[in-house]
Amino acid sequence: MFELINYVYAQSCTRISTGRLNEVLADATLKVQPPTDKGKRLKIYYMTQVSVQPPTFVFFCNRPEIFHFSYQRYLENQIRQVFGLEGTVIRFIIRERSEKQ
Repeated sequence: MFELINYVYAQSCTRISTGRLNEVLADATLKVQPPTDKGKRLKIYYMTQVSVQPPTFVFFCNRPEIFHFSYQRYLENQIRQVFGLEGTVIRFIIRERSEKQ
């Protein structure tokens, strides 16, 4: 039991580089396209980790209002699968950014 507790605690302290996160994001978006609304596709420019305990990730995209919860769940599952974050809470923050920035 304590082994599992220690494992989950270690996973909640994991720091993942922005480059590695964006590789996983690129692979995930190739497998399943981001959602669209009225012909406009969600573009996720990049993501980064801003804190640990719990791991918190910020997505910078063009239209946060169409970043559907089911697509967030899909990306969460991809991150869990690649980085082994089973048993820990993952937080997402969605921020808007224009293409020019």
